[in-house]
Amino acid sequence: MSKDMLDFNIEQQEAEIDVSRKIKVGIIGTGWIAEAHIMQYLEMPDVEIVAGADIVPGKAEAFLKKFGVDSARSYQSHIDMLDNETELDAVSICTYNKTHAECAIYALEKGVHVLLEKPMCVTTEEAIAIMKAEKKSGKILSIGFQPRLDPNMIKVKEIVQSGILGDIYYIQTGGGRRRGIPTPFGTSFIHKDTGVIGAMGDIGCYSLDMVLNAIGYPKPLTVTGYTSNFFGTNPEYFKVEGKPEKYAEDFGVEDFAAAFVRLEGDIVLDFRIAWAMHLDTTGDTIIMGKKGSLRIPSTECWNGSIGGPMIIYSEVAGSMVETKIPVIEDTSKGNFYKKVRAFLNAVKNGEEAPVPTTQILYNQIIIDSIFKSAAKKEEVKIEIPEI
Repeated sequence: MSKDMLDFNIEQQEAEIDVSRKIKVGIIGTGWIAEAHIMQYLEMPDVEIVAGADIVPGKAEAFLKKFGVDSARSYQSHIDMLDNETELDAVSICTYNKTHAECAIYALEKGVHVLLEKPMCVTTEEAIAIMKAEKKSGKILSIGFQPRLDPNMIKVKEIVQSGILGDIYYIQTGGGRRRGIPTPFGTSFIHKDTGVIGAMGDIGCYSLDMVLNAIGYPKPLTVTGYTSNFFGTNPEYFKVEGKPEKYAEDFGVEDFAAAFVRLEGDIVLDFRIAWAMHLDTTGDTIIMGKKGSLRIPSTECWNGSIGGPMIIYSEVAGSMVETKIPVIEDTSKGNFYKKVRAFLNAVKNGEEAPVPTTQILYNQIIIDSIFKSAAKKEEVKIEIPEI
């Protein structure tokens, strides 16, 4: 069984942690998602947080003090931090989407392991550049896809890989929010110059990973895509939500996307994702195979898990049957903790990245190709260069 199919036993991991060797960690970007990272690191007895960086003056210092890491040094750029902190082992990159690539590449060039928040980056070209830097450095780079570690997501892959569905030929996936443009923390999520991509980079990449990981990440071949931003550019949306109407002026990304993707193995993927819509869901995830199909109930707000018991539809001795797969309750410390712990274990033990770029490259290419297809209003063919 591959590593990403294993449900991490937190108690066993903690018992095996070697506290005699502490990993020196820095955090690049100290906004909201960085708080989730630092809270997990602070629970790790083998981690020493030594630095933080943020382009906003004083923000990194305030962030480190807020979490009681007064001894850590603060910087106003990732370059300054990586140039001066010569003993850094690893960094979490929690900046806005546009700077993921430049920060990851510079860290790898400095010989530092990287836990890079999703999305991996914003273009295919950036993804290729990151992977070239990763290959040259020999360091570990893992992408922040914690839903993979949810026991129900692990079960999805186990079902598909068991062969009970037979050869997969059609997948429908996506989801989203009826009202859920992320604007409580400023405009970095929605401004074109910082976010670059919207709903697809925030939650769409997760739903793509759920199904692509389950079927072994086949290579994407062609994409026909569509994007829109009818809600985010409408001041009335934010007025109703009780938020500043100025958000509509700054909105420069997509709040809805849909695509039809052809994958190797004669598989087609029907994808749609929304930050806002006049609907409670874009539909359940469906994985259709020649021997059976799997229905994965959608959630009200895509949260990295499932909305209820999964159902396998198949035939037994000529009779149509339905097999209910109960929801698995996760009693561990949570997926985010497991994501960080898995990354640190890989760093300490010289293991492969828990969520490797070789897979997420295809995820990123699909997202990028949706934009390219939407702009051209035609199907685009995917060509992946050698790395």
